[in-house]
Amino acid sequence: MDSPYGRSARLYNEDLAPRATQGHWRTWDLFCWWMSAWHSLGGYTFAIGLLVLGLTGWQMVVAMFIGILILYWGCNRIGIAGQQLGVPFPVFARVSFGVFGANIPALLRAFVAVAWYGIQTYLASVAIMTLVLKFWPASVALTHSGFLGLSALGWICFLALWAAQLVVLHRGMETVRKLSDLAGPVLWLAMIALAVWVLYRAHWSVDWNYHEKAALGIGGSISAIASGAFLTVAYLAGPMLNFADFSRFSPSKRSVVAGNRLGLPLNGTAFCVIAVVIALASTKVYGKAVRDPVELVKDIDNVALLLVATVAIAGATVGINIVLNFVSPAYDFANAVPSKVTFKRGGVITALLALVIMPWKIYSSPIAVNLFIGGVGALMGPLFGIMLADFYLIRKSRVDVAKLYTADRSGPYFYRGGVSVNAVIALVISGALTLVMTFAPALATIAPYSWAAGAACGALACLAVNRIRPDSSNRAAPPAYPDSAELAAAESPLTDGNPS
Repeated sequence: MDSPYGRSARLYNEDLAPRATQGHWRTWDLFCWWMSAWHSLGGYTFAIGLLVLGLTGWQMVVAMFIGILILYWGCNRIGIAGQQLGVPFPVFARVSFGVFGANIPALLRAFVAVAWYGIQTYLASVAIMTLVLKFWPASVALTHSGFLGLSALGWICFLALWAAQLVVLHRGMETVRKLSDLAGPVLWLAMIALAVWVLYRAHWSVDWNYHEKAALGIGGSISAIASGAFLTVAYLAGPMLNFADFSRFSPSKRSVVAGNRLGLPLNGTAFCVIAVVIALASTKVYGKAVRDPVELVKDIDNVALLLVATVAIAGATVGINIVLNFVSPAYDFANAVPSKVTFKRGGVITALLALVIMPWKIYSSPIAVNLFIGGVGALMGPLFGIMLADFYLIRKSRVDVAKLYTADRSGPYFYRGGVSVNAVIALVISGALTLVMTFAPALATIAPYSWAAGAACGALACLAVNRIRPDSSNRAAPPAYPDSAELAAAESPLTDGNPS
């Protein structure tokens, strides 16, 4: 039933409410958020994976820097909108997709996050298992028998990390912020230590012109760099889409932009450089670039250094997992049934799904990764284009926040049955393009550009469809968005938007 303020129980709970205070995710917190986002086993593996494009070491850095600049622009757009409205991503999606249609982008994002949450937890558990075997050799007996693809020791390490992350999320967004502030800097220290150790073994020498394929010409190099740039964007396309989940807690636009500036062009590029340095140095030591930092850690003879490196890598991976892959689906599942599912319950659903899908099997199967994660992930670009075109170009940043929580059929975001048909049409058009680019073998050479093509097509389709068939329930000029703190305080005593 609806509240006396017109808010529907089908659309509102305290976790989804607009920010009620000024917000305390300041520049430093967002900077650390980005450190947590980049500094992971997955981030290193992605960076070194660009070698398959035929890029040299310095070309990989250039490609990732260009991609980071695109991410910086996109996260500023999403981040500023989230900070201005003070609402999480699924509520922001109601503006363009309708109060109930927002479940389409929210659940698509949630499915990608759940898969990566499980995979990152599994990767971190492998690092922990390496440490256990090193310090407790007798535990090797627990690796001789298995169940559903994991050994007994594998299950113990996986479930321990799985439960630890659930405890952190259950304590709320303030605990997530504090963990993010710690995890990012810790892995920086671990990566620097690992780089020094590998460089020492490589006699402080790296070959920036190293490449794994035949040397590319000028045209081939430019094409490969462009591919690497857009693959970098695609790697963080999901977190960029739901960046409002975090920027909503920022006190000002300036804090969002400054945090992104430090976290992306500065920190992101520095991390990419050090990852490439480690990979290039490893070619001197092992004869090939080591793509998994856990393999490097296994080779450390110093027990104290091994302990520090393993704990730092596993701990930071847990940090990035919670920041990038746990918070988003918790909000997304809460948005689907607000009266029944809180942020905390959404986190439990996320954790259980991540366990049920057996992420180690997905990770070990390139086909599964491509079909499940790649297929749904290909829709992140179209969603990004549609939401930004609608918010900035059609609405001129003018949104009535209170109406995002009402199921009143006359509301500006109710559209038809609570769903914007125009946004769905734009998603079908642009999504079809990106899916074809992702899976058609004949288009393999342009597949890295699927995010860019999807974002551009999504924006253009959104503008075109709304010009061809304007929706009167949507096109009436709404009032400028009110200050979210004033809105929340005026309607009812709410929490500060943090799950308690």
